Amino acid sequence: MPGVDEALQLIRRGAEEILVEEELRARLKEGKTLRVKAGFDPTAPDLHLGHTVLLNKLRQFQELGHECIFLIGDFTGMIGDPTGKNVTRQPLSRDEVIENARTYEQQIYKMLEPEKTLVMFNSSWMNDLDAAGMIQLAAKHTVARMLERDDFSKRYRSGQPIAIHEFLYPLVQGYDSVALKADIELGGTDQKFNLLVGRELQREYGQRPQVVLTMPILEGLDGVQKMSKSLNNYIGITDAPGDMFGKLMSISDELMWRYFELLSFRPMAEIEQYKKDIAGGANPRDIKFLLAEEIVARFHTQGEARQARESFIARFQKGAVPDDVEEKRLVSPGAAMPISLVLKEAGLSASTSEARRNIRGGGVRVDGQRIEDETLELQAGKTYLVQKGKRHFARVTIDHEST
Repeated sequence: MPGVDEALQLIRRGAEEILVEEELRARLKEGKTLRVKAGFDPTAPDLHLGHTVLLNKLRQFQELGHECIFLIGDFTGMIGDPTGKNVTRQPLSRDEVIENARTYEQQIYKMLEPEKTLVMFNSSWMNDLDAAGMIQLAAKHTVARMLERDDFSKRYRSGQPIAIHEFLYPLVQGYDSVALKADIELGGTDQKFNLLVGRELQREYGQRPQVVLTMPILEGLDGVQKMSKSLNNYIGITDAPGDMFGKLMSISDELMWRYFELLSFRPMAEIEQYKKDIAGGANPRDIKFLLAEEIVARFHTQGEARQARESFIARFQKGAVPDDVEEKRLVSPGAAMPISLVLKEAGLSASTSEARRNIRGGGVRVDGQRIEDETLELQAGKTYLVQKGKRHFARVTIDHEST
């Protein structure tokens, strides 16, 4: 098992906040196996890469020799998590929860080591907590404290209804930590209030309060909104290899580093070297290939990941699709030509101003990579597959004026 400082370095990777880090250091120094908990409500049948941010952190704790608990909130799922909601969320039926929980169990072992993972259902103890027990639990928290939650506070001030059962959610989540005697609980930044309720309830029940570790919410393919099926900006871990690879290649160069930090298992030193390589002139697309291949191989096989990469290259770089791409030769007076001018001269945009609007709208790709920088210049002496929208392509060769 690594030393405390080395362990903390791994645990800090990608983490938003550790409350309280000195408490975590103290527990690590004790050299005992810690119980690390992360809860997931089975609100949808499949997991996406946003969910795996927590699963990756659980895996790191497994690598450090600790016991990891994948807690399926089959009981809390029937309440409905109010976090971030401005209206009362409809609870799921028991049948929906059970069906979704079954698929979760099948999917998590693509990331977690089965022999080091304890799968639990919080109905195991909540079903035994009768009405009197629930009242006793509710007595350990106040309405004033509940209204400190940002989403509850906003709804209260604006006159939006808050159902009594929504107050039960953070209490039940906190009681899960009591039932499991958790040493550490992981959650997204939007779960901070609920995680801290767990600390308070453990104190109330005479337990040592858990350390809270929050992880960032992963942005979806748009780079703005959190990854969500409802927003259709997600990458499902059950997506076909080619679809998964293509979606990963579509993210922006800036978002790529966020995905590397939160989703990749590569050492941070290696990722920092990739940044230096790009600063030195390496093509960001080639670095993104490494990320996409790693993620696809994790949820499928290495062979399928290689095939997905080859198919992607064939489609967007070798011109396999479409078959009738028009060939264009352009002459550049300098060493490079602005992308807006390339689009105009290739007949893909009516003018350079329209070309810039196309870029801002996210509709322009070069060699399969979405272009977001209106000032990008394409180097002379090379051939590019340039795409506008879904159906307009040109294979553009840029020559120097003197050639």
